[in-house]
Amino acid sequence: MSLRSDNRQWGSVAKFFHWIVALGILGNGVWGLLMTGMSPSMSKINIYALHKSIGLTVLALFFLRVAWRLFDRAPPDEPAPRWQRIAAHATHVLLYGFIIALPLSGWLYNSLHGYPLQWFKLFNLPALADKNPDMAHTMHAVHEYLFYLLLLVLIGHVCAALKHHILDRDNVLRRMLPFGRVRSGKPPSGETP
Repeated sequence: MSLRSDNRQWGSVAKFFHWIVALGILGNGVWGLLMTGMSPSMSKINIYALHKSIGLTVLALFFLRVAWRLFDRAPPDEPAPRWQRIAAHATHVLLYGFIIALPLSGWLYNSLHGYPLQWFKLFNLPALADKNPDMAHTMHAVHEYLFYLLLLVLIGHVCAALKHHILDRDNVLRRMLPFGRVRSGKPPSGETP
């Protein structure tokens, strides 16, 4: 498998960024849901610290993914009705927006509480705002609702990928699977592989 994408599928670097960000989001979502119900303890503090570090890592990986995308072209779209192409584009824009907004809202929530923000206990990051407990309460709600909205869009994204794979039997999902092999046939652009 090539590092760069070609006319048939995404390259290994794009696939790596896609799946590592997806795992980071899902794992951090689980941590987030678990930690909110915990009693105050050192375990809870450590889980919060891990949650914050993973969120910052997801944000950094997302920007690395965008930087890579500037140098790596996307494979041509599979043939699909116009409404599906529009829906896919809108879904990707929403996912990207949430992937940026969720860690930033968590960082802002943390800043408004006046807590220090460390990345895996290696270094501190600056606060995005001065301490303001009233605004922190609001930002916590924003952070939580952003997660649920991201989850809804993500479920739609997964359902669409499964629809392409199971019902349409095309290469949309296979092109992004880590070890997926696209089905033989003419590439969407009409070029030979």
